Order: sequence, then C-alpha cells, then structure tokens
Amino acid sequence: MLKSELRRQMLTWRRAMSDLELVARSQQVAARLFKEAYLTRLQTVHVFLPIQRQRELDTWCIIRRFWRDFPAVRVVVPVMQEDGLSLRHYLLTPHTELAENAWDVPEPLNAEEVAPEELDAVLLPLLAFDEAGNRVGYGKGFYDRFLQQCRPDVLLIGLSLEEPVRHIADAWEGDVRLHCCVTPTRVWRFEK
Repeated sequence: MLKSELRRQMLTWRRAMSDLELVARSQQVAARLFKEAYLTRLQTVHVFLPIQRQRELDTWCIIRRFWRDFPAVRVVVPVMQEDGLSLRHYLLTPHTELAENAWDVPEPLNAEEVAPEELDAVLLPLLAFDEAGNRVGYGKGFYDRFLQQCRPDVLLIGLSLEEPVRHIADAWEGDVRLHCCVTPTRVWRFEK
C-alpha cells in the first residue's frame, strides 16, 4: 500500500474510533512499553505530545509513568519552529507550563533546551508502519530531519494504535526505520 493511501485510511479509522477505545489502546501501548527491559538504561527519552484533533495516541500516561517510576529519566518533547520545517527539543517536567501552538500541539514554555545528541531513545508518532519497520507520518518530514541529528545509537521506538500493514510500497532509503514498534497487542522488533 502507498503512504498516501495509508494516511487517508488511518486518519479515517482514527476519526471513527471512540474516545473509550482511544484511551484503552493508549493505555495498552503504555503498559506494553513499560515491560521492556531497556527502559531502565535510558537517561533521556524524547516523547511527542499528542495532537487531540488528530486523535493521536495519548502519551501522557507514558510521560506520567516516567515521572513516577523513573524519576531520573529526563523527558524531552519537541517544539515546532517558525520555519515550519524543523523541531527543537525541551525538557518536560511535572511543573512545565504548556501552551498550544497554531497547529494545536502543546509545547513547553520557558523550558531547558536539550540537544538531539543527548537523546537515548525517541518515541515516534506515526499513522502506520509495516512489518519491516518503515513508518508513515503526516508527510512533512519533521521526524526524518530530526532523527538525522541524533546519535547513531539512539533507540527508535514507534507507538502505534494499530498493528502493521504488510508492506509500504513507496518506502525509500531516506526514510528512517524503527528499531521496534509498540502496539496494543505486542512489540514488533526490526533488524536495522
């Protein structure tokens, strides 16, 4: 299936999903993520804040669990820049003030900036992914550009409300593949 078809299909599916189902799937993904042993080795983890109107996976249960169970782990979130092409990254604490930007994305105010090279893991938003670890986002390339700035050993973890499709037909070398993807039912692991 082509990325454009997957985007359309997954956005339609999300709009039809009930609030209760979205909450349940988000909680299942979070529970599965926190069963992973590598979490104990992380010092700095990048997490996206959900866009409510896009019905994205609710990462707040993940963020709060890091704060509660892994207080030494620094949680970092993205902030879209005025150029409309790039992201910068800021520390998020329980006391960080947030404001929604023009795209309804919550962003931290007056927070400490964190360089991409400091990240040990990035939890990636996606609309779909395939059995080879290719992901489909919204098509703007924000995360592909950002991930090129990270260390080569950064762990790339997709968070998905749905299971993978078999194959994304127009995936190409410039797409950054996932190391693993957490869904409500399992963790998919990929060779890089």
